[in-house]
Amino acid sequence: MKIVTIIGARPQIIKAAALSRAIRNHFADQIKEVIVHTGQHYDVNMSQVFIDELGVPEPDYNLNIGSAGHGVQTAGMITGIEEILLKEKPDFLVIYGDTNSTLAGAVAASKIHIPIAHVEAGLRSFNKSMPEEINRIMADHASTLLFTPTPTGLDNLINEGFSKENKAPFTPDHPGVFHCGDVMYDNSLFFETIAREKSKILNELNLKEGEFYLATVHRDNNTDQPTRLNALFEAFQEITTSTQKTLVLPVHPRTRKMLPQNLNDELYAKVNENPFIRMIDPMSFLDMIVLEKHCDMIFTDSGGVQKEAYFFQKPALILRSETEWKEIVTQGCARVVNADKIKILEAFDYFNTNKNTLKFPTIFGDGKAAEFIVDILLKNS
Repeated sequence: MKIVTIIGARPQIIKAAALSRAIRNHFADQIKEVIVHTGQHYDVNMSQVFIDELGVPEPDYNLNIGSAGHGVQTAGMITGIEEILLKEKPDFLVIYGDTNSTLAGAVAASKIHIPIAHVEAGLRSFNKSMPEEINRIMADHASTLLFTPTPTGLDNLINEGFSKENKAPFTPDHPGVFHCGDVMYDNSLFFETIAREKSKILNELNLKEGEFYLATVHRDNNTDQPTRLNALFEAFQEITTSTQKTLVLPVHPRTRKMLPQNLNDELYAKVNENPFIRMIDPMSFLDMIVLEKHCDMIFTDSGGVQKEAYFFQKPALILRSETEWKEIVTQGCARVVNADKIKILEAFDYFNTNKNTLKFPTIFGDGKAAEFIVDILLKNS
């Protein structure tokens, strides 16, 4: 059996590591994996470092698309992926998540009738102004096999007309729907031990367990809208100065570019002078795991970091107006605070007082989602 795996952005590289590991450890004599990197994330710190440290095989193809508007970027990916699919003739195209690379893979494969397997299907924010929401909906409705990480994801698919009762043979008109658990939970369990041994990030940043906060801000509706970006950094400024605790902020390239443009001059100066706000380069996945595991609280607009906060039993403030990971909010372990300074400060005060009472039951599977997915692919090839 041959599969073509599409990666392009940091989260997809990390998710693909789980499937590549399952193939290598359990199915090496049955599956050939061809990896295509679209080049959507082309910065070394956002891409190559993850391939190097997570054991993802070097891509067989790199389209080197780079940064561009949605239309130009996605069109270039569709063209390149289609050429590769016609050459490789795989049994399945495997796509992950909700990026432009995901959408491009789905469009390219569906047009030439190559079955699509979508890992992380069924997630919905119910906000179609988010490009990711459009990407994930389109990918789901073009797929032959849909692997959803949560019961909520399964419910979303059923509400859109999918049936979990469908039996093989599966097609895009009669797709297979499977609740499999989360490959990122697989990864967090697997890499936690490795990260503990290899990462030196706590020593390098002179951080002590429970004595710092972790934040990520990268979505364009936060970075590119001055009102929102100012509200976020006003909250960070107030929290760090009042608690005298360090906030570690690995800075996405987009965020680094927009901070001097969109923060007001006075706030920008205060942030840069604040010894408790540590803006650093993007982290490797192993370093990020260590920071997540040892921090006190997490502030993020990243879907992946929201989940990882839950995996490592840390309260999370979600810097968006909604989340596709509703379970962690329902459990009371995260709050949606948007880019609203008052909500951020209120949620911070709540978690700061009540963090020791939070419960984190297992809701993301048994750590073997990737093995399940590969087994289903084999049975349906």
